[in-house]
Parts: sequence; structure tokens; C-alpha cells
Amino acid sequence: MSLNATRRAMLLGGLATPFVAAAQPAYKTEYKLSVVGNRPIPFAEGAFQWAELVTQRSQGRINVRVYPGSQLVGGDQTRELLAMRQGIIDMCVFSTINIAPQVREAGIFQLPFLMPDHRAFDALINGDVGRDLSAIMDRRDVTALAFGENGFREISNSKRAIRAPGDLRGLKIRFAAGAIFNDIYNALGANPLQMSFADLQPALSTGAVDGQENPVNLFLGFRMDTLAQKHMTIWNYVNDALIFGVSKSVMASFTPQDRELVRECAVEAARRNIALARQGLGIPGTDDSALQDLRRRGVEVTVLSPEEKRAFGQALRPVFDRWSQTVGTELTRKAEAAIRTVS
Repeated sequence: MSLNATRRAMLLGGLATPFVAAAQPAYKTEYKLSVVGNRPIPFAEGAFQWAELVTQRSQGRINVRVYPGSQLVGGDQTRELLAMRQGIIDMCVFSTINIAPQVREAGIFQLPFLMPDHRAFDALINGDVGRDLSAIMDRRDVTALAFGENGFREISNSKRAIRAPGDLRGLKIRFAAGAIFNDIYNALGANPLQMSFADLQPALSTGAVDGQENPVNLFLGFRMDTLAQKHMTIWNYVNDALIFGVSKSVMASFTPQDRELVRECAVEAARRNIALARQGLGIPGTDDSALQDLRRRGVEVTVLSPEEKRAFGQALRPVFDRWSQTVGTELTRKAEAAIRTVS
């Protein structure tokens, strides 16, 4: 071999080494997954199962650790989206309520009495609305992999049963985030107060607030019956969709095979989460054991009739119409059209 040929071989060999190394992505030793709350509530359970599935199926190559209670953002769940864009959080199971102040279209799930039942909810997350929201999240540097469910949000309080709009008058009701909830409760004559979930339990125990709105499974999981919450109304006024999301830059750092693995695990965890969120509520395919558990704990359970729900819907129609402009009239139209197909 000539000297020039030798030099060419050495040069090509030297260039080939970093190319091979670059083909092997340098993964983090830990990927941080944020979620509100903690086990055993289905919301948090979905996050833990997603982390466990990814870690196990990648044989530890993608090591995911869950940080419950939104601890990476000091308990303020409304900051999770910003923290992901800043690189503090790698993965998250987002509540659409908590990101709606930054992603206005996520507020579609908070339009009062838009979704009459779980079939309507499914029509949104599995149709054009879900696809549109995934594309919107992508523009905000988040890859949305699957939709889950926190559950229809019911209202509890320490004072009285709620059957009609006037029954809320004067009650101090906590809400998590979003100006739409302030408008909803003001329209019903209540006194709405925004606070994080971390602050809710002490506020209930001291009487700083009279009531709150959350899914039944969360009420049971955190024993809110021990916090003076003796009246629960099943009114299904909004359902909080969950988004299983990954930072776009983190997702891009994985090999194509690992991206598919993370996606498949998210879809499976979301499916399990939805099944858990609906257990015991008396909907088709489940019993009413959760409602019976409430009654055994001394909680008065009021299940509104369709006519009673319509009365609330009519009282809140101005709020619905005003906020549908913020969410987007076209997205609202798609949602209403999808719901009509299953109603």
C-alpha cells in the first residue's frame, strides 16, 4: 500500500469512529416523569404504570422515575408544561385543566355540560378533537402519545345537598386552575377559590373552603369524607382528559425502535388508566361499588336526573358560549358533531 493510500485509510478510519458513536444515542441515567397526586388514584396510577412498562420493556435502557405530587414544580401543577419546555421534566401525564391556561384549546373538556357521558368523552379523545390537540401540543414542544381520563368531576361540600343551581349560592368552592371555573361558579352564585391540590386538604379540614370538585375515585382515595365533605352530587359537568406526553427533544433523542416502545407503553398505560377511572361508577361494564362506598362512609350521594342536569346546563349556557370562543369555534363545532354521532 502506498503512503497516500495508507494516509487515506487512516483518515477514513478516524472519521468512521465518531460516526459509529453518533449512531448510538447517549441516554440519560434517569428520565423524570411528573404527575399530580399519587397512588392509588387512577390519574397517578397511569403515570406509574407508564414508567414501569417503559423501564421494564427497555430492560432499563430507558429508566423512568415518577415524581408524584408535581414535586418538580413545587406542587404547582399548572407549571408542568413550562417545566417540560425548560428541560426540567422529560415526561408527564398532563391534566387538560392544568394546561388549558397555556393551551386554550385544551379547555374544550372544561366547557360545562358539553359531554353527557363517557361515550361522548371517548368520541372526543378518539376523533378529530384528539388529533387536533395532539398537533397543537406538538407545536408546543410536546409529543402527545395517548389520552387518558381523570374522570367526570363531581361536586362535594360540607353544607347541603346540591340539586339545583340555586343550591350553590354562597358556597366557597375550590377549583384547580382555569378562569372558566371561576366563571362557572360565579354564574351559579358560589364563591370560587383557586388553589393547588396540595393546599386543598388543609383548606377543607379548616373550613377555609366549603367544597371542591373532583372525580369520585380521587375523593375516595384521599378520604375527603374525613374532611367534612358529607354531600356529593353526581352531575358530570366536565371530564378532565389526560395527555401522556414526552418532551419533543427527549423523544427525538431515542432510536426509532425506542420511540415506538415509549408510545406503545403510553397507549397501554392510558387504556389501563381509563378502565380504573371508570370502576364502580355504575356506567355500562361496571358496578356502582364506588358510589356505595361513599354511602357507607356517611356521604349523602345525590345523582342528578337528565332534567336536573339540563337546568344547570341552561344556567351555564352564557359561560359555555363565551368560552367556546376562547377554545375555538371550529374545535367546539367538531366536538359537538362528534358527540351527536354517539348520543
